[in-house]
Amino acid sequence: MGLVERIKLLCDEKKTNFAEVERNIGISNGQIRRWNTSTPGTDKLEMVADYFDVSVDYLLGRTDKKRYYDLTEKDERDIERDLERILNSAESELGLASFDGRVLDEMDQEDRELYITSLRNALRLHKRLAKKKFTPKKYR
Repeated sequence: MGLVERIKLLCDEKKTNFAEVERNIGISNGQIRRWNTSTPGTDKLEMVADYFDVSVDYLLGRTDKKRYYDLTEKDERDIERDLERILNSAESELGLASFDGRVLDEMDQEDRELYITSLRNALRLHKRLAKKKFTPKKYR
């Protein structure tokens, strides 16, 4: 998939079009379409990447990861490991085991799933924010 096709997908996701993107970032009308046959400057690529909050590498097709702070498979495995450790700790220690005044084992299945999903989402959010905040600029 080429550069223009990736930008088209991003436009579709954001429900916009090339003309609006070009107006908003300040490049000439029809410029993005011409990138099928010519090579854009790095400054223009950076402006488009910033507009869509994606990496330049994603635009160029070097990676399928849109943002540097997106979670990888390793991050997901780490989150699941941390979640399991928290749940094991919660089941063994009564102080962490209460949820709405009940022990984890006493919860019905729906409440238990909601509790686990909430913890998993909190861990994911924390991991993304940490990556966003602490990733050195040279790796972005």
